Amino acid sequence: MSGHNKWSTIKHKKGAADAKRGKLFSKLIKEITVAARMGGGDIEGNARLRSAVATAKAANMPKDNIERAIKKGTGDLDGATFEEISYEGYGPSGVAVLVNVLTDNKNRAVADIRHLFSKYNGNLGETGCVSWMFDKKGYAAIDKEVVDEETLYDVALSAGADDISDDGDEFTILTEPEDLEKLRDALEEKGITYGQLEVQMIPQTNVTLTGKAAQQTLKLLDALEDLDDVQSLSSNFDIDDEEMAQLQG
Repeated sequence: MSGHNKWSTIKHKKGAADAKRGKLFSKLIKEITVAARMGGGDIEGNARLRSAVATAKAANMPKDNIERAIKKGTGDLDGATFEEISYEGYGPSGVAVLVNVLTDNKNRAVADIRHLFSKYNGNLGETGCVSWMFDKKGYAAIDKEVVDEETLYDVALSAGADDISDDGDEFTILTEPEDLEKLRDALEEKGITYGQLEVQMIPQTNVTLTGKAAQQTLKLLDALEDLDDVQSLSSNFDIDDEEMAQLQG
């Protein structure tokens, strides 16, 4: 693929730690609530809700938590009303950063985000300043131990996949966003488990970072990810695997 959202891979690998802090469940509950509010509580008839629930189940979220989140979204239980907002900015060395937010306090969210951009040598920009550098795509990541390449190609292409890549220890698949559910169904029908399956903003090209800029970018994204209001991040940075290992060592 032309670009990749490397932060998504890093975040996925540290997902277990996020779950222990309760951050992951909090984000998933908000996504389920908003999906149910926008499209209703019928999982089969609401693609966004179906995707959110599938992700929550993959993260071992208890069934009761999922059901309560749906009921809060449909108004059957009291709960906060979340606003969905996207912010855009530049990190160190001009790296593009997209921040997707679900918040019950817009002023708090933007203040927290602006502070972190400034702290880590970046700046929050105007709407549209970097989003043009990304394409909205359905994305799946599948461990190589789960399936052989030929089988995966057959399944993915039959489900309308646009691109299949070998990314070291896993295969990644890109689709049009509206085809993601078709891909999910095809993988599950063949018993192929996936590590990630979601709509992402995929960068058209990547900026390679080294040294202090690489370190600051990872600190910025990690701090943003840790905010309760932030649901997801996309960036167009790339860091060499060897340097990444040193930074995370």
